[in-house]
Amino acid sequence: MTLRARLHRQLHIGSWPDGKLTGLNVFVVWTILAALLVGIVATEPQIRIPYQHEILVAEFVFGTIFLLEYLGRIFAAPEAEGPGSAWGKRLRFIFSPIGLIDLLVVVVSLAPFFIANAAVLRVIRLLRIISILKFSRFSAAMREIGAALRERSYDLLVCATLALVLVLLGAAGLYWVEGSLQPEQFGSIPRALWWAVITLTTVGYGDAYPVTTAGRLIGALVAIGGVLLVALPTGIVAAAFSDAMQRRREAMARALEEMEGALPE
Repeated sequence: MTLRARLHRQLHIGSWPDGKLTGLNVFVVWTILAALLVGIVATEPQIRIPYQHEILVAEFVFGTIFLLEYLGRIFAAPEAEGPGSAWGKRLRFIFSPIGLIDLLVVVVSLAPFFIANAAVLRVIRLLRIISILKFSRFSAAMREIGAALRERSYDLLVCATLALVLVLLGAAGLYWVEGSLQPEQFGSIPRALWWAVITLTTVGYGDAYPVTTAGRLIGALVAIGGVLLVALPTGIVAAAFSDAMQRRREAMARALEEMEGALPE
C-alpha cells in the first residue's frame, strides 16, 4: 500500500467498513476540541492577558495541525472512489463544502499571526468556533441525520411557511390595533415583527406588549400558535433522528454479516 493510500485510509472514515474513527481521526477530533476550548477561554480577559504567550503558542500549534491535515487530505484525494483524474479529484475536494470548511478553519487559525489590527483579530478569534463544523466528517450518524432531514425538507418548509404567515399576521394585527397607541413598538409592521417573533417563540422579553383587549387577544393567538408550531418541527426532527439511527444500526449489522460471511469456515 502506497503512502497516499495509507493516508487516505487514515483520514477518511468511508474507507473503513465499520465506520470507526482511526487513530489519526481521533487525534484530529481532540485537536478540534482543544482549539475550541482555547478559543472560548481566550475571550476572558483575566485568562487571556496573563497567559497571552501560551495561548498564542497553542493557537499556532492548532493552526499548523489543521494546515497539515488539509494538505494531507488534498494529497490523498486521488484515492477517493469515483471517476476523474488525480488533480480533478483534488479540485473536487478543495471546492466541496467540507473542503471549504477545512480551508476556512486553517485561515482563521493562522490569520492572527499575520494581522495586527486588534479589532479584526478579536473577530477572527471568535470565528475559530467554526472548527466544530469539522465534526460532521467524523460522524457517520451525523451524515445519516442530515440525509433524513433532507428527506423531510418539504415538511420543515411547510412549518417555516406557517410560522412566517403567523408572524406576519400577528405583526399586521398589532400594527392595526395599537400602531397609534404605541408607535415606538407597533408604529409599523417591521417594528411589530420583533414583538411577533418573540411572542411566537414564547420568549417574551417584555420590552413590547399589547395594552388593549384586542391586542392581547391577538397576542394570545400568536402565542398559542407558536406553541403548536414549535411542536411540529420538533416531531419531524425527532422522527428523522430515529430513522437515521435505525438505518445506521441496520447498515452496521449488514457490514458485520458481510465480514463474517467473508471469513473462511
